[in-house]
Parts: sequence; structure tokens; C-alpha cells
Amino acid sequence: QMQLVESGGGLVQAGGSLRVSCAASGRAFSSYNMGWFRQAPGKEREFVAAIGWRAIFYADSVKGRFTISRDNAKSTTYLQMNSLKPEDTAVYYCTADAKKVDTGPGAWNYWGQGTQVTVSP
Repeated sequence: QMQLVESGGGLVQAGGSLRVSCAASGRAFSSYNMGWFRQAPGKEREFVAAIGWRAIFYADSVKGRFTISRDNAKSTTYLQMNSLKPEDTAVYYCTADAKKVDTGPGAWNYWGQGTQVTVSP
């Protein structure tokens, strides 16, 4: 079992930056693939970024602006978001899975409660 708790969301103006964090509890954090999804009102949950053993993946919409990273010693995953746009407004969810990285939310086993990110024009 793994528990995930996100933090760091908030309100920021367009063009600004924000970093969200995901603290994990449970065993063997370093062996899990970690990811970030987001869900805007009235829209489906969508893939943002993921970090696996040897690769990092980004959605095209955030490539070049967002950076995912992890600190295995702290059992924490981060999502640094730069050049934010109003369309980045969503609840951001941290997720973890031990088997594979996948852009579909159904493939991931563990989810946090989400943190709201709001980007004003």
C-alpha cells in the first residue's frame, strides 16, 4: 500500500511559476513509477507527466514548461510548473504504480486527494 499527499497548489498569475509536491508513505518508494494527472471542471482526467526508472514522460501541452522530479530519500515527487497558462487551471493529482508508466489514468494504482492550481489571466 502507498499513501500519497499533494501540497503546494494555489493561485498564480499567467506566466508565473508554482511547484506542487507529493509526499508518499509506504514501502519501497524508489521502486514505484510516479506520475501527475490533472482534471479541470467538466473535463476528463488527463496525463501531465511521469517519471519511471530511466525515463521521463510529458504531455505535449506541458513539454518545455513543466518538470517532474523525485527525491527518493524524501519519498517525494515534485512538479515544477513554469510559464503557467489559464488553461493549466485544474486539480492536480499525484499517482503511483509499480508496474508501468501509462498515460491512461486507469493504469495507475494509487492516487492522492489532489491539489488545486488556479492560473488567472
